[in-house]
Amino acid sequence: MTTLTIDVADLATVQASMKAAFSGVPQGCTYSFPSEEQLLTTLNANRWAILKALTGAGPLGVRALARRVGRDVKGVHTDAQVLADCGLIDKTSEGKLSLPHDTVRLELIVRAAAA
Repeated sequence: MTTLTIDVADLATVQASMKAAFSGVPQGCTYSFPSEEQLLTTLNANRWAILKALTGAGPLGVRALARRVGRDVKGVHTDAQVLADCGLIDKTSEGKLSLPHDTVRLELIVRAAAA
């Protein structure tokens, strides 16, 4: 079972993770946004529903995906294109959409500001 973790991380954190990965330290599957605002803008409710519908489902055509999320094909196509363009979902050579993970974990952490 593979898990995709979606989080917010600064460039230094991403670079450290890449360096560790190149050194042979397993990092898991992670997609990092540079800010909470960008994460929440990209993963709006409709796009989150698409991710949930694709998780563990195998490749789906846009029409089948639209039926699963209860939306019109054009809207799903537009939102899926945003997710594919940023690399969160894949498009097969046949044009189907997939998310090759069994689990998606969203991590948002809020810490108290230093006094």
